[in-house]
Amino acid sequence: MQILKPVFTRFEVIKDFPYKENFVDFDDLKMHYIDEGKGETILALHGEPTWSYLYRKFIPILKDYRFIAPDFIGFGKSDKIVGRKNYSFDLHFKSLENLIQKLDLIDITLVVQDWGGMLGLSLLGKYPERFKRVVVLNTFLPVGKKISLFFKIWRMYAKYHPSLPIGGIIQRASYHKLSKEVIDAYNAPFPNKKHKSGAVAFPLLVPVNPKDPAVKPMQKARDVLSDWNKPALVMFSDKDKILGGLQKFFYRLIPTSSEQQKIVIKDAGHFLQEEKGEEIAVYIDKFMKDELRIKE
Repeated sequence: MQILKPVFTRFEVIKDFPYKENFVDFDDLKMHYIDEGKGETILALHGEPTWSYLYRKFIPILKDYRFIAPDFIGFGKSDKIVGRKNYSFDLHFKSLENLIQKLDLIDITLVVQDWGGMLGLSLLGKYPERFKRVVVLNTFLPVGKKISLFFKIWRMYAKYHPSLPIGGIIQRASYHKLSKEVIDAYNAPFPNKKHKSGAVAFPLLVPVNPKDPAVKPMQKARDVLSDWNKPALVMFSDKDKILGGLQKFFYRLIPTSSEQQKIVIKDAGHFLQEEKGEEIAVYIDKFMKDELRIKE
């Protein structure tokens, strides 16, 4: 198994991500994470094909908390494995287990989006005692049922494209035009095709049949969330062509989500943290202060 180290010089030009680099060992790999501030712990998980840079707009607003955001193996400043078949749901899941155990994280407010939701909510399903609250942004918990034509096309595109255009994918899934500097920041972790195996793998790891290895932990997440008695906030954007509308699934699934205001993030696409990061962070701050609860 060939492991590639990040090309750190590619990150030096990023002007709006001044956060200290931290690393945790996971087997023979190093997983990068940012760890800013003090107070209650927020664990924010990115998706495909982004990295912790996605959460940079949250940190100044959530300055009264300890804000942790890792880069999944194969993304951001974490090590990358060559070859998409070397990536698995289990690899990503165990790397997150390793992170929360080595940092001894408890009373976590979990913030998830896209693959961050599939992995993070599965982590919550296994360790519900470690989590105090959950914030669900544009994501899903598939359990191997029929997938859409759009998603079939996306899987084939990821699998057979000669070198995934990371920045272009993020732009196409966004509602607003992103600046060159932002696109360059999302491209920074991927100097060439060999570094992109993790990004290629993620669409192919979404379970498309009930026997898929990811189904059991995602079903466990559904079961735990259906009995969840701690605070839960669901916020989806209104211009997401990928997962738009699935907030209804989470409203039905999580009993305590009905105790919070129903918030729609307007004029944002799939990567709502990028387009409306400050707005979302304000809502999370109010949620953690119990200021979004519907008054009886």
